Amino acid sequence: MKKIALLHFLLLTTIVFCQDRKISLDEAIQLAQKKSPDFKANLNKNQASYWRYKNYKASFLPIVGLSATLPSYSNSSRRLTNDLGQDIFVNQNQSRIEGRLSISQNIPYTGGSLSINSQLERIDIFGANSSTGYFVTPFSINYNQNSLFYNPFKWDKKIEPLIYEESKKDFIENMEKISLTTSRFYFSLLKSQMQLKIANNNLSNQDTLYQIAKGRFKIGKIAENDLLQMELSLLNSKNSVTTSKISLKRAAQNFTRYLGLGSQELELNIPVNLSPFNVDIEKALEEASSNRKSVIEFRRKRLEAEKELARVKGNNKLQLNVNANFGISQQGALINDLFQDFNRQQNISVTLSLPVFDWGVSKSRRKIAEANLDLVNTNLEQDKQAFEQEIYLHTLNWSNQRVFLKTSEKAKEIATKRYDITKKRYILGKITITDLNLAQSEKDRAVVVYLNSLEKFWVDYYTLRRLTLYDFLNDKKIEIKDIIYN
Repeated sequence: MKKIALLHFLLLTTIVFCQDRKISLDEAIQLAQKKSPDFKANLNKNQASYWRYKNYKASFLPIVGLSATLPSYSNSSRRLTNDLGQDIFVNQNQSRIEGRLSISQNIPYTGGSLSINSQLERIDIFGANSSTGYFVTPFSINYNQNSLFYNPFKWDKKIEPLIYEESKKDFIENMEKISLTTSRFYFSLLKSQMQLKIANNNLSNQDTLYQIAKGRFKIGKIAENDLLQMELSLLNSKNSVTTSKISLKRAAQNFTRYLGLGSQELELNIPVNLSPFNVDIEKALEEASSNRKSVIEFRRKRLEAEKELARVKGNNKLQLNVNANFGISQQGALINDLFQDFNRQQNISVTLSLPVFDWGVSKSRRKIAEANLDLVNTNLEQDKQAFEQEIYLHTLNWSNQRVFLKTSEKAKEIATKRYDITKKRYILGKITITDLNLAQSEKDRAVVVYLNSLEKFWVDYYTLRRLTLYDFLNDKKIEIKDIIYN
């Protein structure tokens, strides 16, 4: 009894797992937004942008560093210059141990960097006159600025936050692109399944009609030409089934691979129409301008061009570099003697560089940067117009797409009903095979047109979402909050 129950359970399990998995368009999109290669690439790209921004923010925080030499030993002859200015060779047999602690900080308001250092060094000399010496710098303050006329930190403070915001918008747009790509794969497989179903139905009908035609031919009710025409239609239906199976296999592989489903057999549901909603052109433009990365990209590119012009102007003429240092130090043979009567160490240097005559090199660099800025402004203006035009035209197209879908759906119903009536009339012998083939062709064409219209409807819907990053169906902005940064 237990064996029978176990066998029954295994049989039921096998039946369940052999069944095709049904999936809807919405479920397919949810899977693609978690498992598709495009999602993984989008997530990696967004994470790189996130850590770039974190690195930029951290660059303005104090950096504490510790370095040490443990130890450094040397036993060799070296050339040195003595107090008389003479070069002599001396033998050095010594070891050195050094430790340094530093804190550095970039100054965004000036474009320079400030650092505080503390250093302790010990030198041991070996040989006949062995000795030990110490050198300590309790603190040393250093300030360095490469240019007084160009501050890269000021420009980075404007540009880097835009790059980060642009990356977040880009992530959302790419998620909508995944929806768009998934819908195309989905309808490619759905149309292949429907075409195979149509081909099998046509083959079944053609086989039935061919058997009827053979019986009529035997009793002399139809000519041989009509019988041959019916046989030809049957052969064409068989070829159509074979072709449809190959197309279905290809579409299924592309779809399951993109969703990460392996080799599962899927049965797709025909998406239902969306609830009616209107899209106002002004609303679409407003949301696109507020949500799309392109608007941020326009500002970022203009600032980058202005930054380059400022850099060229700052470095093209007078260059003024500043380096200043202040601190205290002491040296001695005993550690206890190091922390009293410190010696002051202070220096400041200002480096001035001015090209007197450079054959117009400085001027040409400035003119190139100015021309590039003008070019960027011109291109951005054109991109902005194309951006607005794309949204405007797609919004108009969306308004008509629902009408096209209803028309094609009605045409499919009429063509299918007409074919059923025509087939019955042919069986009754009231019409010719030509009329039947014509009705079948129109029916098949109407089904394909409907599926194409349905695909266009959903592709346009997800394109509208991608262009505006706005969900007009639920009247809210499209946002992605669950981004994981590893």
